Amino acid sequence: MSRAIAVLRPEPGNRVTAAAIEARGRSAIRMPLFEVRPVAWQVPDAEVFDALILTSANALRHGGAGLAAMHRLPVYAVGKTTAEAALRSGFAVHLVGEEGAASLIAGAEAAGVQRALHLAGRERTIEKGGIIAKVIATYASERRTPLEVARLAGSIALVQSTRSGAWLGELADAQRLDRSGIALIAVSAAAGAAAGTGWERIIVPGVTNEALIDAAIALAD
Repeated sequence: MSRAIAVLRPEPGNRVTAAAIEARGRSAIRMPLFEVRPVAWQVPDAEVFDALILTSANALRHGGAGLAAMHRLPVYAVGKTTAEAALRSGFAVHLVGEEGAASLIAGAEAAGVQRALHLAGRERTIEKGGIIAKVIATYASERRTPLEVARLAGSIALVQSTRSGAWLGELADAQRLDRSGIALIAVSAAAGAAAGTGWERIIVPGVTNEALIDAAIALAD
């Protein structure tokens, strides 16, 4: 019998990923660890920037009307999902990175970007520096409680951010979860490490949603 695959990312990505898993004949456990909400932000003068760096579609989902003022900026996006969200929001996408934020920024710099604006979450990994001239938060991810992580027993869990890994580890400690029968498919080595030790195994197959799902299904079978 195929093992269940737990999806821990926030909505609306949670239901999209779970549906993709279920469409391939597997069982999905839907357990968002965070809830994403918009935060107020002041729209800057787009003329002082030469690119827009996006690492999450949430920056667009929660950016509101202020995004229209940024349409002149070419988008450099991490992942297909973020790039597609940018296109739907009226942006021109110049580069889609599939190896994480650091690789994307290097690609943008190689393309001649000198003063990029990064629209991001309140909790983030990229700060001002190098070609990143300014960082503005358009959304925040709040921890969800209570959550019964005992539901994850025997599953394969997708860990799609470092914060998710850390919160999962804290919940596991607090609820004395037996980690030995739960495998993690992590978006990065840092995300896997943040969850702590004692898991059945931690696999890092790549940064795309498709790579994570493929790895989870291969292990589930």
